[in-house]
Amino acid sequence: MTDSPLRFRDDAPHEEPAVTLDAFLGQSNATAVRVEPGDDARALLPHLDRIALVEVAFPGFRDGRGYSAARILREAGYTGELRAEGDVLVDQLPLMRRCGFDSFAPRAEIDSATLEASLSRYEHVYQGAADGAVPVWKLRHGQPRP
Repeated sequence: MTDSPLRFRDDAPHEEPAVTLDAFLGQSNATAVRVEPGDDARALLPHLDRIALVEVAFPGFRDGRGYSAARILREAGYTGELRAEGDVLVDQLPLMRRCGFDSFAPRAEIDSATLEASLSRYEHVYQGAADGAVPVWKLRHGQPRP
């Protein structure tokens, strides 16, 4: 992990400014793209091999469309940096990580102790997600952890 407690990757942060989805699809040299609510992340699927950063906008904490974009990209095999940016709240981070986000750029500062408590609060999960964690009900029936 890097110096930032809001980045869960071992590689260097991608610093190139992200272009809009429309601009990305209209050019061939960008390696960072920003997905806004209402954008269809599936348009990126043919280009995943050349994208280093996908920044997903959360203009308001109640708008959950970015969760779907993250899961679509991760399940399609995207391994680059997936950053949640905007109105990202500390209690949302565990679920965002499960959907595939591995870095965060919240609008408001997040206290590191609160972050740690949020991320370590629950040992088990109840459903499958992009992170591959085995749901607790499967563990109860003998399926091993990954």
